Amino acid sequence: MKPETIRKIDNWIGKAVCFHLTCLRRLAAIFSQVEAPPPPKKILFIKLIEQGATVLAGGAIQRAEAMVGRANVFFLVFEENKAILEIMDLIPRENILSIRNEGFPSFLKDLLLRLIAIRRLQIDAVVDMEFFARASAIIAYLTGAKRRAGLHRFTGELPYRGDLLTHRLLYNPYVHTALAYRLLVEALALPAGQIPMPKIVLDSSVESPPPFRSKPEERDDFRRRLAREGLDLEAGGPVIILNPNASDLLPLRKWPLENFQALGASILRDYNDARLVVTGAPAEKEAAGELCRRWASPRVTNLAGKTTLRELLILYSLADVLVTNDSGPAHFASLTSIGSIVLYGPETPKLFGALGKRSRAIYAKLACSPCVNVFNHRFSPCTDNLCMQAIVPEQVYARVKECLAAAEEIRP
Repeated sequence: MKPETIRKIDNWIGKAVCFHLTCLRRLAAIFSQVEAPPPPKKILFIKLIEQGATVLAGGAIQRAEAMVGRANVFFLVFEENKAILEIMDLIPRENILSIRNEGFPSFLKDLLLRLIAIRRLQIDAVVDMEFFARASAIIAYLTGAKRRAGLHRFTGELPYRGDLLTHRLLYNPYVHTALAYRLLVEALALPAGQIPMPKIVLDSSVESPPPFRSKPEERDDFRRRLAREGLDLEAGGPVIILNPNASDLLPLRKWPLENFQALGASILRDYNDARLVVTGAPAEKEAAGELCRRWASPRVTNLAGKTTLRELLILYSLADVLVTNDSGPAHFASLTSIGSIVLYGPETPKLFGALGKRSRAIYAKLACSPCVNVFNHRFSPCTDNLCMQAIVPEQVYARVKECLAAAEEIRP
């Protein structure tokens, strides 16, 4: 389903479903005796979209494992987004429950099957990581879990999604998203009566995600494949990856393509042995190819649409620098040792900054930024992303040179 379709369904159908389920919940509470549930034994995370956000949830997943054990942590996700969970290997593969996102009928069918499976597994705690999306709150309620942690609007002018959670947290726009995810897990161990949650001392430390590990034979096979694509890593010289992709979910995050062209031209001009690699989604293969043709250099390779997510991470492990918009690859890179330069505009690195120790953020800090946030369901009214256009190629190139110098110092 397209992002706009998801938004319309969540808005027009989600509101009504949230309201009626809230009435049902409150009616049931009148005729039943409410008892404090026992400590959680099995925890389910709900994060259907955005693989990059799943990387930010690594600390929350590890905290859940410390509470109930690795075998008792589960994750509900769209089918196309489960690859990053398999790569991070924080959750057993059999505990990853996926739903197709090919259309509303297939979504409903898979959702019903997964809800049946969740109830059979007797999962008793749910962490809703979709900030103010109605679908995830509905799913959390329908699981039947006794503990359901997620964000609630309370007295704020935030999107309505009923009163379906037992552990309701106040949204804090001043903490990093990775920390916000961890606080959702911490709330599960607290009494449900606290309003708002969590009334605990804030530990603001955010750890880097676990490093990506590949097998030597994987790397060797991929090196040979890159050589067939015209990128011989044995020739020496720095490898710089340019990722002009930003998902259709938030096209405002795209840095102008002509800026990527100017940046690449500067690198090719000043570094005689440098190689450029352009990456992106399969749908962007042609656009990436056109960008490569503009440079007209044998030192440029187009890998857009030609790699799996795992191969992309191997590429990051072998390359020196990545330049990318604020999108999934920025967070995937934090699983490796590559120096990354991430361009922010509609969103802020203070909330969504990549966790890699070698990640550098560039942010123009316009007065209207960030305009994509939980208060508008991440649908900005902006039609002209001056926040991204304000970042000039010379500014990014200066960071590229810094990263190349740092890579030269640590290269064996």
